[in-house]
Amino acid sequence: MSEPNATPSILARLLGRIFPKMPDFFTMLTEQCQQVAKTAGLLVEFMETADHEVGRQIRKDEHEADRVKISNLHTLNEAFSTPIDREDLYRAIMDLDEIVNYCKTTVSEMEVLGLAPDKHCLEMAMHLKLGADALVQGFTKLAKTPQDAANDADSARKAERRVEKAYRRAIADLFQGDNYIHMFKQREIYRHLANAADRMAHCANTLHDIVVKMC
Repeated sequence: MSEPNATPSILARLLGRIFPKMPDFFTMLTEQCQQVAKTAGLLVEFMETADHEVGRQIRKDEHEADRVKISNLHTLNEAFSTPIDREDLYRAIMDLDEIVNYCKTTVSEMEVLGLAPDKHCLEMAMHLKLGADALVQGFTKLAKTPQDAANDADSARKAERRVEKAYRRAIADLFQGDNYIHMFKQREIYRHLANAADRMAHCANTLHDIVVKMC
């Protein structure tokens, strides 16, 4: 019997080079989702408090999200094989990163334009956070119970639809009166939040596609 810590045989080392171990893409996507949910939670806090320190943390998170995206894409490009379709992995990685990008853009432009959060911003941010949490749950389930992740994908899509409804209400309220400069500035903020939700829906669709292919 070989020792537990024995050096791998030449054949094992050779096979390891030819057929390297598959990266744990499920864990990678789950961790990236968790980063998104964290940023979305900070966005809710910012919309509640207008705290500049929270805004600074969101911008810091965006830099970390870029690092994670680049690392995940590198791993994907170098992987000999993947547990699911490469295109689905690529789409998920990119869309998750875009959610964080829009969170950061929202906060940065609010500060540059001198805009304070309002009830519509808060409502959209809250739905965005709920959708991000659903994505975390869904991607977490892929490794062991992928069939259960379909419900989480549906929850994330429902959250996006709630953001869209909140966006329409916000625009209807905004275009009252004659302060046109404020209208156009505030509309940009609403659009960024709606775009973040749109990327969330794209990611939910990718999650659902993965579930269909796995099951």
